[in-house]
Amino acid sequence: MGEREPGEASIGVLCLETAYTKIEGHIRNPATFDFPVRYQVVRGATPDRLVRRADPTLLEPFIAAARALAAAGVAAITSGCGFLALFQRELADAVDVPLYSSSLIQLPMVHRMLRSDQAVGVLTASKDALSAAHLAAVGAEAVPVLVAGMAGRPEFREVILEGRRTALDAGRLRGEVLAEAARLASDHQELGAIVIECTDLVPFACAIQGATGVPVFDIVTLTSMVHQGLVRRPFGPTT
Repeated sequence: MGEREPGEASIGVLCLETAYTKIEGHIRNPATFDFPVRYQVVRGATPDRLVRRADPTLLEPFIAAARALAAAGVAAITSGCGFLALFQRELADAVDVPLYSSSLIQLPMVHRMLRSDQAVGVLTASKDALSAAHLAAVGAEAVPVLVAGMAGRPEFREVILEGRRTALDAGRLRGEVLAEAARLASDHQELGAIVIECTDLVPFACAIQGATGVPVFDIVTLTSMVHQGLVRRPFGPTT
């Protein structure tokens, strides 16, 4: 991978082809991070094809995009959609920099932090579309998960899943995701933490934590951790 000076590492982001507003806190809003990010849009990779249809023909375009990011000099690569977890192994094998396709990679780690009688909540774009194959692809097939999906919520469905509008009503979406998170917590006393699969929900992570009272992890917590691992600095005096 070669040597890099501390602070110069950038993170590449594999992006779906979408046009709706990406507010601060979204991985596709550069203001979310205090380090450089580089975006690579995969043309034709719509939420419908990746989330609802798990279209296997998207693998090659995503591999090409990952290789383009690596060639541009990014130090690691992530994505703007947690459902890309399905291609984790193939994408990681395609490049010579660390690649983490989904926030769901955190599931085994988060589960190990909890008591044995607790489970991990997953806030996802579509409960029906999130399959055992997605969990197995990130080593989470044995993790007890409690899944709440957003596909039935109108603002999320119309703007994000179906692309009917490009103007996102952030207040309305906030209310929708908080309702799902609160229901998850009230229905499941065994909830010990939440991993947000969907990158569009991350701007509301603080509010989700406030509504549920549990630790919340997402693609931003993961990306920040990875970046810190790439730019380690010495402690104390050096020789």
